[in-house]
Amino acid sequence: MEKPVLAILAAGIGSRYGSLKQIDAVGANGELIMDYSIFDAVEAGFEKVVFIITHEIERGFKEVIGGRIGRHVETAYAYQELDSLPAGYVVPEGRKKPWGTTHAILSARDLIGGPFAVINADDYYGPTAFRTIYNWLSVPRREGGALHFAMVGYLIENTVPARGRVTRGICEVDKRGYLARIAERRMVEKTSTGARYSEDNGETWSGVPAGTLVSMNLWGLNDRFFAESELNFKEFLDNVLPSNPMTREYPVPEDIDSQLRRGRSDVEVLSCLDTWCGITYKEDKTTVTEAIVRKHQEGIYPTPLWKPVKPL
Repeated sequence: MEKPVLAILAAGIGSRYGSLKQIDAVGANGELIMDYSIFDAVEAGFEKVVFIITHEIERGFKEVIGGRIGRHVETAYAYQELDSLPAGYVVPEGRKKPWGTTHAILSARDLIGGPFAVINADDYYGPTAFRTIYNWLSVPRREGGALHFAMVGYLIENTVPARGRVTRGICEVDKRGYLARIAERRMVEKTSTGARYSEDNGETWSGVPAGTLVSMNLWGLNDRFFAESELNFKEFLDNVLPSNPMTREYPVPEDIDSQLRRGRSDVEVLSCLDTWCGITYKEDKTTVTEAIVRKHQEGIYPTPLWKPVKPL
């Protein structure tokens, strides 16, 4: 059995930050959120990281991030490009927006030959999450039948900022602890009893009680995922994209939900009580930076995070 690999969805970094040079540091020694995820992954046992980026940001990414991280763990690069589509498909004229996270993962299929974890580049997940998913991925799964995956789920109250609205994959979990359904909800905001979301621009609201698990895009998958997801992606291109050819994307939660409804896969939900952190709004940076400072003070992380690499 091959050792688990960590895949990091980083293709959207350039568009979110405007320039790779402007990626915000959250650690006292210039560490990015991604540094902490990779550090936690290495401590958990991961030995290889696959960065999923675009050729457009390749040079800046390697200068700012990849070259530095490559001194501490094996790295490889996959490239998510708009025109990288299954045979027979073309990009709709005028489309500029990427295809979403499912397409990003498919871009890495030639670099992954076994179990792997997937995370977002700009989310902080915490050490427990990486130990949990690494341990799950390290156990051999039987072949044949449904595909066996895992997801690290967070309590919704630990993922929604005190101010502002976000998008969250809200999960329904069955009595066995497996994912029954995942629904991506937009306009999610914090309340005194958990959270709420609106599907009609704030006209009406639906409550989400505290303790509800949500997906923060930390998945445990294997190389059987690629064939199934490519079929689903083709179906998306055929039947869903025509209704909104310029901006419609196909995110991983939508792909996984499709697989669940068809009985093609099962997803074990691994609960995590850590608090997720991320920078959705500019105002979030202060909160994230303060949280990281506390973790250094509590001894969760060394200072500086990475030990200096001695020159050869």
